[in-house]
Amino acid sequence: MNSPGPDDLVIRPMEAQDVDDVARLEAEIFTMPWSRQGFLDTLSMGNVIFLTAFRQRELLGYCGMYCGADEGEITNVAVAPGARREGIGGRMLDQLLMESRAAGVRQVILEVRVSNLEAIHLYEKKGFYVAGIRRNFYENPREDGCVMMRSQ
Repeated sequence: MNSPGPDDLVIRPMEAQDVDDVARLEAEIFTMPWSRQGFLDTLSMGNVIFLTAFRQRELLGYCGMYCGADEGEITNVAVAPGARREGIGGRMLDQLLMESRAAGVRQVILEVRVSNLEAIHLYEKKGFYVAGIRRNFYENPREDGCVMMRSQ
């Protein structure tokens, strides 16, 4: 896994002990957040890769992917509001893609709100392209979802 770097950011697999902090951050960021139990249930599945980013004991972000056959679907890439623009999302995404590639994933898909231009730009920098639009995909507020894909 990622060893501490000069900024002491550690990216590692999400563990059950992380779920309370992850659920709190999820509720802070998203209008339709996953529940604590949703994260626990997901971690018990065998076909997922979920990562956390910590600086010392503070959770700064998390991301996750469901894997099936040679395909992966990224569920969330979340960075604490006070830690944005530090490259944490990109570093987590790099680790997620590396681990999924090692697990045999060759095609990755995700959805992002069409208004989330910062995230779309990050995904494009990581080799994703826009594959389509899902009308009214998101609720609260209702918004189209941009479907993005990447081969690896």
